[in-house]
Amino acid sequence: MADLMQQATALRLLPWLSPEGRPCYLSSGSEGGHLSRLADATEAQMLATGAEVLGFARKVLGDPMSPYTEVRYSGIRLAECLGDALRVAESRGLRLPVPDTDVEDAGGDEVRDE
Repeated sequence: MADLMQQATALRLLPWLSPEGRPCYLSSGSEGGHLSRLADATEAQMLATGAEVLGFARKVLGDPMSPYTEVRYSGIRLAECLGDALRVAESRGLRLPVPDTDVEDAGGDEVRDE
């Protein structure tokens, strides 16, 4: 069963869509391949753009005199960037190693709500 899970997670969700609008996946044994590096760079650019758009949007939304068109445009761009960030998070989450549930935590660290 663990082998099946590793095979399922061996596909990398890429940060772009096919021309038909479907998700693209990369099946690669190496992390350093050309497409992997391109996907890494694209993800980094998506997140950087999101941070930049967030900065501009905060200025627009912080000004009560901002025109409706600027507020609307900011909302549209924020929605696009949020979609990109969620796609990056999904892709990275799918690549996390599957935890071994048979081995108990030997660290003894305990998380408590206080």
